[in-house]
Amino acid sequence: MTAWARRIVQSLLLAALTLGVAAAASAAIDEDDLLPIDEAYKLSVTASTRDRIEFTWTVAEGYYLYRHRMGAEAVDASFEAGPLDLPPGVKKTDEFFGEVETYRGAVTATLVGVAPATAATATFKVKYQGCADIGICYPPHTKTLTVELPQEASSALTLAARATPAGSPLGLGLQVGGALASATPGTESLPLPEDEAFQFEAIATSPVELLLRLTPAPGYYLYRDKTSLRLIDADGVALATPAWPAGEAHADEHFGEVRVYFDQIEVPLALRRSRAEAGPLTLEANFQGCQTDGICYPPMTRRIALDLPAAGADQLVSTAQLRDTENAPQSGGIGTTSLLLALVFALGGGLILNLMPCVLPVLSLKALSLAASGESREKARAHALWYTFGVLASFAALGALALGLRQAGLALGWGFQLQQPLVVGLLAYLMAAIGLSLSGVFSIGAGWAGMGQSLTERSGPAGDFFTGVLAVIVASPCTAPFMGTALAFAFASGPVVAIAVFLALGLGLALPFLLIGFVPALATRLPKPGAWMETFKQLLAFPMYLTAAWLLWVLGKQRGVDAIGWALAGLVLLALALWWRERARWSGRRVQRALALLLAVAALWPLWQAHRLTPPSSVPVADGTEPYSATRLAELREAGRTVFVNMTADWCVTCKANEKRVLDTDAFRAALAQRDAVYMKGDWTDVDPEITRFLEAHDSVGVPLYVVYTPADTRGPGTVLPTVLTQGAIDAALAGTAP
Repeated sequence: MTAWARRIVQSLLLAALTLGVAAAASAAIDEDDLLPIDEAYKLSVTASTRDRIEFTWTVAEGYYLYRHRMGAEAVDASFEAGPLDLPPGVKKTDEFFGEVETYRGAVTATLVGVAPATAATATFKVKYQGCADIGICYPPHTKTLTVELPQEASSALTLAARATPAGSPLGLGLQVGGALASATPGTESLPLPEDEAFQFEAIATSPVELLLRLTPAPGYYLYRDKTSLRLIDADGVALATPAWPAGEAHADEHFGEVRVYFDQIEVPLALRRSRAEAGPLTLEANFQGCQTDGICYPPMTRRIALDLPAAGADQLVSTAQLRDTENAPQSGGIGTTSLLLALVFALGGGLILNLMPCVLPVLSLKALSLAASGESREKARAHALWYTFGVLASFAALGALALGLRQAGLALGWGFQLQQPLVVGLLAYLMAAIGLSLSGVFSIGAGWAGMGQSLTERSGPAGDFFTGVLAVIVASPCTAPFMGTALAFAFASGPVVAIAVFLALGLGLALPFLLIGFVPALATRLPKPGAWMETFKQLLAFPMYLTAAWLLWVLGKQRGVDAIGWALAGLVLLALALWWRERARWSGRRVQRALALLLAVAALWPLWQAHRLTPPSSVPVADGTEPYSATRLAELREAGRTVFVNMTADWCVTCKANEKRVLDTDAFRAALAQRDAVYMKGDWTDVDPEITRFLEAHDSVGVPLYVVYTPADTRGPGTVLPTVLTQGAIDAALAGTAP
């Protein structure tokens, strides 16, 4: 195996390993693996003297306790006690509480107070919270313990003798979670047990509908998008999409801008039935909530047994319809998309990618090389197969990387790599280098893995494979029709299905050149070789230069105008290195070749400096356009306004084409004015978690995404418009008549 092939295989294996490790880690986090809380944290109490109580926790391996979540108080108010005295813990940066101290192995805490002279026992309420290393935390736990007091005189150590900071309200409360909590039993400032903080109820209101009720306690809230439902052992019955209330916009410290429920909500839940018989039904709800300005509970699961009445013939659906409902996600996005349909969409989307301005020059290069070769039909097929292999391998690697990063907790979609300024700059270098090669400034020989030579001259297997890789790279800023549905299906499916969709997308991209190689009638229609081909080859350099210029513009949007200056300086160094490498190739001097390599490496330093620059503080928007904000969108919808949301990015070619052709026209502005609509624009050029959450909420794997909200749809998900916009589709959505 050649060096270039080994590098490609290693890259693919690394991407697959990333996906496998992430998936394994995700599968390993299972609540069934947790010990019962009393086994994970064994608690005992002893009284060394009548006024000194010691609490000892024995912590199981792989578990830990939070120091600031531990406290104790006497149930009998006559036992006056101060705060629980805890030893220093091990410092840890926690994902929920920030900088904290934790205990592992064992820890003993002391509570000093004054016991009544006649008391034989003392009862204490102890509160604590901990987590397991596998990534799951227990809710706050309360345990009541009684200890026998020694029959002896009280120690000279009394409550007043304890070293206490001046002004401390000693004896009035316990320090829990950074807030002073009352020592009176039943206080509201200490977290409630999860079954008291969040109540869940459900009843069957008809044979085909359930009514759910979720009730957070005062001072608590539930996340709307962290709530899911499913039926257990319910043959012939499936859940339709729940009618979730809109909820309230909330700036959450853990998840950012989210929708939450502070008050009781009722959720109608339709059922789809293919059997009419009455019978039992088990509904499982998974949800997560938090205490306001307090702790966040781990995900909770509740199950409710229901008696489902018999259904009439007019309330039943076919088995096929029921199967479609069972496969549909509750968000109502792409659930009805079957695997076969997703593969067809992916194939069609990849085929349309060939018409995009970013991919067409690369396809022209391959057609040019095939026309110039004048080789046998067998070699033409080999060229097509190597090119297809490069496309498929690149799509598989890109899909595995994206899926692996999503499994690791990063919400990424199509084109995510272009959110990284360093990647954008390297692509600009690559486009410029290809342009210089096509212009004849240099030719790439065997020392550069034969890639450029194969592009412009002999089209060997390495060059064909590399051109397939290049086609995928330059296609990533483009989103074609049908791609969104297919990729959303991929990201919502398992790894095997997802990679199959990515491969279908790659097959669509490679299909034109594959047909040219395998269908003689198409190959014979290519122009005959001649002197014109050298002119055409040099002419193809200019789309590459334009692509490089466009990428530099994207880099400037991400890191400011200084980044463009740094990148241009790097491009000059790169051009010098390539020019010098061409001179050294003819002279044969190793020193000159080493100098050329040194210059090429030096060209990376300005790009790194551009990458390190701080993003611009603000992104200007046109007059009459509001920057996207989840809170602002919620306010406008509550006020009954029509809102048009445009999620875009400067590196998204399809986005820019839609803006030029439709969104920047007088017709579009007139349509907004007619409906008194607000135009909101979200810029995903750089990483923006708030926009990513919006994309995920609408089952979109990338930009562009266009959503219209009307006053008649104040609680719904809005109307998602096609990837390729038309004014007619916009008018229908604004009028509320879109299908």
